[in-house]
Amino acid sequence: MTPAASLDRFDLKILAHLEREGRCSNVELADAVGLSQSPCLVRTKRLQEIGVIRGYGADIALEKLGNCVLVFSEVTISSHRPPDFRKFEQAVDRHSEIVEWYNVSGGYDYLLKIVAPNVAHFQALMERLLQDDIGIGKFTSRIVLRQSSRKRTHPLNLIAAQLEKG
Repeated sequence: MTPAASLDRFDLKILAHLEREGRCSNVELADAVGLSQSPCLVRTKRLQEIGVIRGYGADIALEKLGNCVLVFSEVTISSHRPPDFRKFEQAVDRHSEIVEWYNVSGGYDYLLKIVAPNVAHFQALMERLLQDDIGIGKFTSRIVLRQSSRKRTHPLNLIAAQLEKG
């Protein structure tokens, strides 16, 4: 794990507000977190520079764009040497349909989040990955039927409490 950035309660307030209102102006942000504009802007730029804020983007409602399929695939790779992990990860990064991937502990090595226009496209993607010989030993996939809930924010208050203790 990477060491935690040194953050205080104002930094966490800035982060929490930007998660909810990413398009707010610095004036609105400063007012929301209880700082004057200049220190608020300095803190926000610092959070960007140290990589805590990775970027800003729109929250797209894919269901409004037409049909698509969301799939979670559990992938086990055949060999567990560092070059094998890198080879797999580099190959996965080349496919825009794979929107998130996680190297995980447990019964498999990676959890992939895949968005495809349809099941046939997803199936073709998995066949390409298998043909590319990137070390996939086996995979299991789950097609999402319905999204029950979705949070766009993180539990920053819990993280803040941990920072205050430590």
